[in-house]
Amino acid sequence: MPNETPPVLDGPALWSAQAHLPSVLGRQLVIERGEGCYIYTREGRRLFDGTAGLWHANVGHSRPELAEAAYQQMQQLETYHIFGRYVNDRALELAERLAALSPIADAKVILNSGGSDAIDVACKLARRHWQREGRPTKTIVLSREFAYHGLHAYGTSIAGLDFNRAGYGSESLVPETARVSTYDIAAVERTVNEIGADNIAALVAEPIQGTGGVIPPAPGYLEGLQRICRENDILLVVDEVITGFGRTGHMFASERYRLKPDLLTFAKGVTSGYAPLGGVLVAPEIWQPFYRDNSETPIFRHGATYAGHATASAVALRNLDLLEQDKLLPRVSELETLLSSELTRLQSYDAVTDTRVAGLLGGVTLAEHLSAEAITDQLIERGFITRPLRGNTVQISPPFTTTDDEIKQLVEALSDVLTEQEGN
Repeated sequence: MPNETPPVLDGPALWSAQAHLPSVLGRQLVIERGEGCYIYTREGRRLFDGTAGLWHANVGHSRPELAEAAYQQMQQLETYHIFGRYVNDRALELAERLAALSPIADAKVILNSGGSDAIDVACKLARRHWQREGRPTKTIVLSREFAYHGLHAYGTSIAGLDFNRAGYGSESLVPETARVSTYDIAAVERTVNEIGADNIAALVAEPIQGTGGVIPPAPGYLEGLQRICRENDILLVVDEVITGFGRTGHMFASERYRLKPDLLTFAKGVTSGYAPLGGVLVAPEIWQPFYRDNSETPIFRHGATYAGHATASAVALRNLDLLEQDKLLPRVSELETLLSSELTRLQSYDAVTDTRVAGLLGGVTLAEHLSAEAITDQLIERGFITRPLRGNTVQISPPFTTTDDEIKQLVEALSDVLTEQEGN
């Protein structure tokens, strides 16, 4: 019968994230162990983690140093909140460490639980700044086509991936948002002029777009964004949730691209995924009005129960130690050169339309007759995890501890799969 209601599928109680459930139920990989650059399924399969989880496992999996840091901290104090007069010592120590590393001079640090939290706080703070400045029309937050900024209310609203904004009864959960060109700085300028700078609070941009398809910036593009923001009193919010803490060979991609953000969001690499932690670095012109010694000084109403979580902060501090001790940022630069060389070889395939590398972030765009999702499934069968992204792109972004041979083996496996496809 044509109008018969499809059956409801059964499955685990866990509702998987970002999943078309009929497509994944019965095919899910249950991960139960990790070691270095590899993860192991419940059935005992060993898979090379070519995406570092969701871009976060920078120092590799199951590092005993990070487990020990969490264990020791929990024995002393699992956490205490940082509201009002209260603060814990690990959150204070981490904030000082991050401020010293920050590409923003004399930054203050807002801590929370992850990247989506950080984006919500940054967008709210941008709007709060202009309201406090007496410029109430500056409410619109701009973001780029193909951008991904998490899935909280603000992240959903400023997404440049339409499928992440659709289905909620309006064009944008938070109405005052708009998208600008990802490639064309002149088009960005036109959009700003059309909307009017007096109506724009902030522009949010990833230095290298991740989920949108591993898109490095066009030459001069990021510099152009910064110029437009400065000329029009628009706050520049740099989303370094993926790129922060070494993914581009610099502690922050803002250093690589000579950016001076007003606000910078971070997460993922700050703990290498060993604990949920994120935050915002805040420039002096934004934080100073909230620190004035005056009874009329306003409060910025931010905070969550686990903001400045003591154990997460202890893990982050030890993770930052490992980045330095193991010389992982210089290693990323070496791996970038190797990955770029290896992926360039794939451009000889008719099945490949483009390859891109920036830091230890690689993307391989496939021809329309292939499916990136199908290719990544075939790579799993060969022992390698990659990920399909927008634009029919295969993501490659392994841990910083990856060896040269592992990079070569992953790309060779992808080459073999493409060879099979061209023969079919």
